[in-house]
Order: sequence, then structure tokens, then C-alpha cells
Amino acid sequence: MDGLDDLKAKYLVAIANIGDEAGLEELRLAALGKKGEISALMSALGKMDPDARKAVGAMLNVLKDEIDAALRAKKAALGDAALDARLRSEWLDVTLPARPRRQGTIHPVSQVMEELTAIFADMGFAVAEGPQIESDWYNFDALNIPPEHPARQEHDTFFMHRAEGDLRPPHVLRTHTSPVQIRAMTEQGAPIRVIAPGRVYRMDMDQTHTPMFHQVEGLAIGRDISMANLKWTLEEFCRAFFEVDKVELRFRASHFPFTEPSAEVDIRYSNVGGQLRIGEGDKWMEILGSGMVHPKVLAAAGVNPDEWQGFAFGMGIDRIAMLKYGIPDLRAFFESDMRWLRHYGFAALDMPDLAGGLSA
Repeated sequence: MDGLDDLKAKYLVAIANIGDEAGLEELRLAALGKKGEISALMSALGKMDPDARKAVGAMLNVLKDEIDAALRAKKAALGDAALDARLRSEWLDVTLPARPRRQGTIHPVSQVMEELTAIFADMGFAVAEGPQIESDWYNFDALNIPPEHPARQEHDTFFMHRAEGDLRPPHVLRTHTSPVQIRAMTEQGAPIRVIAPGRVYRMDMDQTHTPMFHQVEGLAIGRDISMANLKWTLEEFCRAFFEVDKVELRFRASHFPFTEPSAEVDIRYSNVGGQLRIGEGDKWMEILGSGMVHPKVLAAAGVNPDEWQGFAFGMGIDRIAMLKYGIPDLRAFFESDMRWLRHYGFAALDMPDLAGGLSA
């Protein structure tokens, strides 16, 4: 059909002469858009008899494909021309030094472990370490936790597998770092002043609990150590860690098998506009457990309870990291990346100094 040949020539010439993508898009709509010329011809096929519809429809399809191919080729050519023009107008000095990039990061939990280690070091506490797979004796018996205690049940503790017929006492993934205190007293005797930071394991998982988390436990044994020394130590730690001048702690009577008397420790805080402020306000938050070391625990570690006494405390490192950096969900620690760290204002590679402050 001469009319289709003329239409084809019309659009091919127009496409060849177009100089920008906006004009090319107008041509595409004029030819192939819903109201375009070729689209209108194809809509008219329904009014033709079957033989004519078949012949004209085939020619229209060929024409549509040719116009579409020409449009695509022209669009690619215009894109290449624009890129060439940009390359001619822009340039890069490859001799310039690269942008500085920090290599690696420190996770909030690791940073908090460094911070509290530095703070307690200023108070004379050394770091003690122990295995994460512990014997039943170190994890429970030596800490005055009897066999009937709930912590020794399978719903709370990960017990290591024993072969059938193996009747040895079970081993566990340690449920706290208190066994490290027993090992330290057994090896060093008294007096002693240590902290025991590390991983611990319990069968628990929700917004504030995970099966693996981090604790730090502190121990100070001497001849005249009292609850007053415990209170001063914890106040000094909280003041340095949360970087506030004023800290108020509240001791509530509690029960732990390994301390007597025992106390839960609360810290005063407020919540202003969703921001946690430690050391001010009219609210209290529990942050740790503490007490005077039970005489049976001293005796189990080979320390004479008639000559020595002392205090112990334990707190969750993940928990105090959440409080300091305003992190609402403990599970975020295991799904974090640099965007998440920056969102909470965490500066990677900030390192604590021995005064308990931070230095970049």
C-alpha cells in the first residue's frame, strides 16, 4: 500500500532528523501511542473483511516493528552522543589521592567491653578469663546453686551432649561469667580484685534476650570490704560509663544463691522526648545484681570465709550498651551494619582511654 510506504518514509525521515530525546518521545507518541497514526490504522482493522484484515494487519505489524526499531536505534545514538559530549566536557584527575576510608569498625558491644575494662582498671580491677564450656561444678555447685535450682533445668541451660552410658557430670555452655570468679580465686587466692567480661548462653529469645549475650561480673575480696565499697564502686562506674556528673543508685533486697545479702541495683533516669537521660528524673531502672559473696562460694574456691569477705556484681554488657547508645532492640546487635550504627549515633573506631573517656 502506497499510503503505508509514505507513512513509513515520513517517520523514518523525522526520526533521522530529530536532535533530542524529548522530540524523539513526541514522535513515538505520534506514531505508536494510543492515539498515534499507526495505532489508529490498527484499530480500524476490525471494520475490514477477513481477507483484507489479514493482509493489511501483516503490513501494519511490519511497519510498527520498523518504526519501533528506528526509534530505539535513534534513542541509543542520542544517548551515546550525550555521553560523548559529557566525556569531552568533564575530566578526572587520576593523580589525586583517594578519599580517606576507615578500615574496619568496632561493634558497640566490643566498644562497651573496652570502655568498662578501662574504667574498672582505674579502680584496680584486673581482667580474668575462663572457658565458655564449663563443668557443672564451676557453673553451678561452686556458686551455691543446688541441683534443684531452676537454672539447672534444660529449659534454661544448654547442656553438652553425653554419649549413652557416659555418667560423668554434665558440661554446659556457661550461663554467666561467675565461674571465672571461682577459677580466679582458686588460682590467685585472696585478696583479689577482678572483672570477668565475656559471652554467656541461655535458652531465651525476645526483644531484650538472646541465646548468646555478654556479661561482666566483678569480684573484690579483702579483709574489710563491705557493701559501702560495693556502692561506691558501682556509682563511680556508672558516672564514668554514662558520662554524667550525678548518679543516684537504689539498692533493693533480692536473692542470689552466690551472694548474701543480695541486692538488685536500680539507677535513676528520665525519658524526655524518647531520649533516655541517666542520672536525673523520677524513674528507676534495674541495671544489675550484686551482693556480698556467700561464705559457701568463698569456701568452694579455697578462700577462708572467716578471714576474707568481699562483694560481687554482674550486669549485661548488651543491656548497658543499649542504654548508652539508645538502641531499643537487643536483636539489632546481630543484624547491624554501618548505616545502623550511624543511625544510633555510634562512632566506629572510638576507643576508650584509661580515664574512661573516648578518643578517636
